[in-house]
Amino acid sequence: MKKRSKAIGLLTAALLGAGTLGWMTTQAQGATEITLWGDWSGEGEQQILTMVNAFNASQSKVKVKYVVQQDVITKFLTASTAGQAPDVMIWDRFLTALYAPKNVLAPINSYMTKDKIAMSGFYKEALAELSSKGNLYGLPLTVDARAIFYNKKLLQAAGVRPPRTWAELRAAAIKLTKRDANGKMQVSGFALDDVGLFSMWIKQAGGNILTADGTKTAFNSPAGIAVLEYWDQLLNKDKVYELGFGRGEGNAQDPFVTGKIAMYYNGPWSINGYKKYGKDLDWGVAAPPAGPTGAKGANMGGFGLAITQASKQKDAAWEFMKWWLANPANAVTWGKTSNNIPGNLRAVNDAYFQKDPLWKGITDTLKFATIRPAVPGFPPMEGQALIPNIQLFLEGKQDAKTALQKAQESGDRILADNAVK
Repeated sequence: MKKRSKAIGLLTAALLGAGTLGWMTTQAQGATEITLWGDWSGEGEQQILTMVNAFNASQSKVKVKYVVQQDVITKFLTASTAGQAPDVMIWDRFLTALYAPKNVLAPINSYMTKDKIAMSGFYKEALAELSSKGNLYGLPLTVDARAIFYNKKLLQAAGVRPPRTWAELRAAAIKLTKRDANGKMQVSGFALDDVGLFSMWIKQAGGNILTADGTKTAFNSPAGIAVLEYWDQLLNKDKVYELGFGRGEGNAQDPFVTGKIAMYYNGPWSINGYKKYGKDLDWGVAAPPAGPTGAKGANMGGFGLAITQASKQKDAAWEFMKWWLANPANAVTWGKTSNNIPGNLRAVNDAYFQKDPLWKGITDTLKFATIRPAVPGFPPMEGQALIPNIQLFLEGKQDAKTALQKAQESGDRILADNAVK
């Protein structure tokens, strides 16, 4: 705890020198108070407070208070209806297309123009995910993408390298999988249990999740079938993984740390934990393999800061957002504080991210990662139609053709029901 407090103190001191706002007065009284809501608690709360406290100490005109909210979206929507929403939200960018049309977020286009903040300074895809009908509703706080995490020792012993294609992934997974004399799995060559990554895999197969206009599903296609047939090959023929193997264990007992899983898809949020708990783990991060047509595919996700439409202090909220995310020095400090990749491109080019091969495996992936479709019906379509049906396929309860057909039928209805009229 002492080390943590000392680190936060040093980071706060650094921020005071890097981000003082020229427009601020030095008056100690009469500060405008704004509220930031988010569901980051525990260590995440301390990371947020590092930035909040540094901003508050850097000037005297605006004071920010961070409030942790569980079930934050539901509470936010209720508060917005009553006109009592917070001023700023830690916002899941994926939800922008669904909620921006409901007029609960405030566009920041005019602020960007007034302060000459260039859109080119941020990940284009992240800004697109924060946009709806020509309006920008926030700036990216974090960016992430899934990449292949691999155990170097296990790969070396098996005589394989980090896979660059689906064919290499399959061959390596077969060699890496180990079972005892009774056939019980000891090491999984490749963990395959996250059906939520289907939208990434179909890009690698050269397909699309939706039609170009976003009105219909497009995954019931040869590319969609190719993904599920490949998964079936790995799971049921090559038997490189068993559903649930090693899961439910964390920290030092994580199956990747203990060598039970040789390769799997993971994101930057796990890097710091593996550095901490996997002291004897020799591991690496590689960009996702290309599919059979040579197509690359990765999903970009992450959070943003958004100003609420109900806020009565939008100008103050913008100054806080701009200080944190548009200032490269502050964005770098945020990245180091939270062990997240910031959405500011100048910050990402810092040596902290580019010279560490673990971080670079993610930043290399982000060069070609794209967001999931930014249409209102996509989040409920994926969650209610696509993922449940693919999960049934993965569990052997329906075949690939049936899974995609059922997902298409219900998915198209959900897209239509959620379309902006």
